[in-house]
Amino acid sequence: MSSLVAQSSAPATRLVLLRHGQTDWNVEGRFQGQLDVGLNDVGRQQARAAAPHVAALGPEVLISSNLSRAAETASFVSALTGLPVATDPRVQEINVGSWGGLTGLEMAERDPTFADALRSGRDFRRSPEGETADEVGIRMRLALTDIAGQHEGRTVVVVSHGLAIRMACGYLLGWDFAHSWQLGPVANCGWSSLVRTSDRPWRLEAYNRVADRAE
Repeated sequence: MSSLVAQSSAPATRLVLLRHGQTDWNVEGRFQGQLDVGLNDVGRQQARAAAPHVAALGPEVLISSNLSRAAETASFVSALTGLPVATDPRVQEINVGSWGGLTGLEMAERDPTFADALRSGRDFRRSPEGETADEVGIRMRLALTDIAGQHEGRTVVVVSHGLAIRMACGYLLGWDFAHSWQLGPVANCGWSSLVRTSDRPWRLEAYNRVADRAE
């Protein structure tokens, strides 16, 4: 009995995955991928509003994608917590290759199979040079498993990107693309949290919380 109690009382490792704030390309419906597009004023307001809620979760480590829209979002959490921002390119958004900067309509004109795949919920490669969502899920799972392993028993905030977070949540839970896709899109400055202990695998605590409905 005592060994069971000891296991269940082990400190939890928590990942809080925060999406960056809005950019002009988000508004225009342009695929950003790994292009370095900065926040707009609305995005900064979103980051400022989300930061107190994320800080209230008691983060002990703060990591961000090295893209500026994520790093600037992380800076608002840093300002409240005093935590330094460590950047990690492994948690960047999906690579869309030569589709970067195009709208969905422009991409559909270049590749008619794109729109059909998007409507039917099938995975697809974002340009010949880009990634699939499945590849992003695997990349994020590996990166976040490594990050969590380096910070066992702590709460780690990782500022990343919409599709990357969506896939990360599903793939950490052991799901495939089709099941992960059902989670739905992540809002700008929406955050999700997963927790694990030594005797329990990852569990999804929250998904796509935003400042105006966080309570």
